[in-house]
Amino acid sequence: MKDFNGKVVVITGSGSGIGRALAVNLAGRGARLAISDVNDDGLAETVDLVKGAGAREVRSDHLDVADRAAFATYAATVVDHFGQVNLVVNNAGVALAGDLVDLEYDDMDWIMGINFWGVVHGTKEFLPHLIASGDGHLVNISSLFGLVSMPGQSLYNSAKYAVRGLSEAVREEMLVAGHRVGVTVVHPGGIKTAIARNARYSAAEDGVESAKRFDEKLAKMTPERAAEIIVAGVEKDKARVLVGLDAHAVHHLAKLTGSRYQDIVARGYRKVMPAKTTIV
Repeated sequence: MKDFNGKVVVITGSGSGIGRALAVNLAGRGARLAISDVNDDGLAETVDLVKGAGAREVRSDHLDVADRAAFATYAATVVDHFGQVNLVVNNAGVALAGDLVDLEYDDMDWIMGINFWGVVHGTKEFLPHLIASGDGHLVNISSLFGLVSMPGQSLYNSAKYAVRGLSEAVREEMLVAGHRVGVTVVHPGGIKTAIARNARYSAAEDGVESAKRFDEKLAKMTPERAAEIIVAGVEKDKARVLVGLDAHAVHHLAKLTGSRYQDIVARGYRKVMPAKTTIV
């Protein structure tokens, strides 16, 4: 996909962050947009921004990507409205921090419902329409933590690794079947979004301090720059897109050291993250 002018683009999690930046970027390229989020106020702000950026058409919907029936209805409605879909970006995501022994099952179900099943729903519901377009592309947002694992991120890692596996398998299926559908899995590093501030934390975590450290020390790239890199990756039909110097550096470290990267990460962890509370 080299040209987005007039193409129908679906982006979940468009109320802020990378989703919003992608919507604005593609609006400036003449795309027709179907954007969604559970944050209605943020979504309304994005609508104003994409209109200001020159979107040819924009449809906005409240959507919980974890709700399978709601997603199926949403996909059918979008296709009925626009008549086709050319690009789908499964971007909606949340964060959950805490050692596995301290996490609650409800929180585990919450993050997997959004970060994994939300991507599965968006992929399965829209894939037939991407195939039918004859010029389709699927983008699934994983994470740097879908390439390497980090302490305190076991469920986030699990979901993002699963998104990577899903995306790579679907890309292979498209190649085997000869369908004209590109598939790109994206692995961002630290991006200046509200994901840490909106995250859930175990009772042993200092959520406020963790979010502060993420914002001040780890989030280095703007969502707008991340969107530029992702769109360029789609244009080049890349199978994998790393976003940020941190993503490239940590990925290469893991490739060079193999499984020993886990020991390196564990030793450096306490230098970055705050101490935990002991749960009795």
